[in-house]
Amino acid sequence: MVRLIPLTAAELQVYLAGAIDNYAREHVKAGNWLPEEAHQKSEQEFKQLLPDGVASKGQYLFSIEEAQSGQTIGMLWFAVNNRGPRPTAFIYDFIIDEPHRGQGYGRQALAALDQQAVALGVETISLHAFAHNQTAIALYQKLGYAITDVHMAKQISR
Repeated sequence: MVRLIPLTAAELQVYLAGAIDNYAREHVKAGNWLPEEAHQKSEQEFKQLLPDGVASKGQYLFSIEEAQSGQTIGMLWFAVNNRGPRPTAFIYDFIIDEPHRGQGYGRQALAALDQQAVALGVETISLHAFAHNQTAIALYQKLGYAITDVHMAKQISR
């Protein structure tokens, strides 16, 4: 089993050091951003979403801990939006560290997220997955997430 443990300010800084670079690379790989602008755009988005770090309003950041050993095996970040008729949640990041993948921890962490969301009055959880991350997409679909939008692009020669 896993537990969701609130991230500390120090843990957030460690996470951000890698997450900003990774998010920039993903956008470059998807063809959304130019390499020379990617890091700055990524950093700007993180600052906008987390202006007060772990205390940012409506943002929930957790370490995913294996309950028996107490070992941190990943992280989960979601936000709650109360602007519509019902609160919704959006998963900004979800990571199971490489050595712990394929062992059911992802399913357990998302089930723990469901419990957190219900406690916050949330009825719908959404997320974005880059199309090249088919492993994540398959997991999400197995757990009941449905595709709601599809963006497509075609590369043409100049």
